[in-house]
Amino acid sequence: MSDTAVPDRPTAKEAKADEHEGKADKADRKAKKADKKADKKRMEKELARLQSEMVKLQEAVRVSGQKVVVIFEGRDAAGKGGVIKRITETVNPRYCRVVALGTPNEREKSQWYFQRYVAHLPAAGEIVLFDRSWYNRAGVERVMGFCTPDELQEFMRSCPEFERMLVRSGILLIKYWFSVSDEEQERRFQARLTNPTKRWKLSPMDLESRSKWVDYSRAKDEMFRHTDIEQAPWWVVEADDKRRARLNCIHHLLSMVPYGEPESPEIRLPPRQDDTGYVRPPVEEQTFVPEVY
Repeated sequence: MSDTAVPDRPTAKEAKADEHEGKADKADRKAKKADKKADKKRMEKELARLQSEMVKLQEAVRVSGQKVVVIFEGRDAAGKGGVIKRITETVNPRYCRVVALGTPNEREKSQWYFQRYVAHLPAAGEIVLFDRSWYNRAGVERVMGFCTPDELQEFMRSCPEFERMLVRSGILLIKYWFSVSDEEQERRFQARLTNPTKRWKLSPMDLESRSKWVDYSRAKDEMFRHTDIEQAPWWVVEADDKRRARLNCIHHLLSMVPYGEPESPEIRLPPRQDDTGYVRPPVEEQTFVPEVY
């Protein structure tokens, strides 16, 4: 007789219970998937509604001659670019534009620090969205050692006065900080590594920032202490959930700028010009894009 123990086979009742439990788990997963899909659909519908309201807001700004500046700051991969993209998808780029400045050249480095940003401020009837801004000095420049302690101290002293001056000049200044957890940022970085269409977002500076998480946290806290002013407070957007962060940010932006239902004059298409013998040039004389699809 063999000494090897033979495992007991489950009884018919136990097998049936296991099967029932498996079906319940499968049904639960299916229900969660359906809820997630429905939630996504609801958010897409709400985004479309908010984008329609953004068109009304832009028209109100244009007609009234208001000047609006919106600053988007936050950690790398926090979702700033995503919300800016959704804001600008439906508006007129002539009146709502994005400013995303690169590294300053030698001439710009010799200027007053705020000088190159001033050149991009809005005229009457315009909205300017800064995808990062003069707050580079309090963040990346400080953490990465691109500015001196004296330059940083001067920024902390002069930035609130600079912003108060903008507000006194009639500019509506709105500042958003996108807050993302270290776990979610890591997940987004990993997703960018495997997606060729997003890999360009991982600059050498972004990669180096991973090792300086605490330094960036301290820099942000000190920046808030100096620049969270009554005339232009910081608004923090919880950004671990991208879709909800976009909706919350756009909804809040709409609440910050007074606007109403714009007048919609009736538009009538004029009749097409009568054909008076126009002859199209031969197709052979033109160069067409290959019809690959």
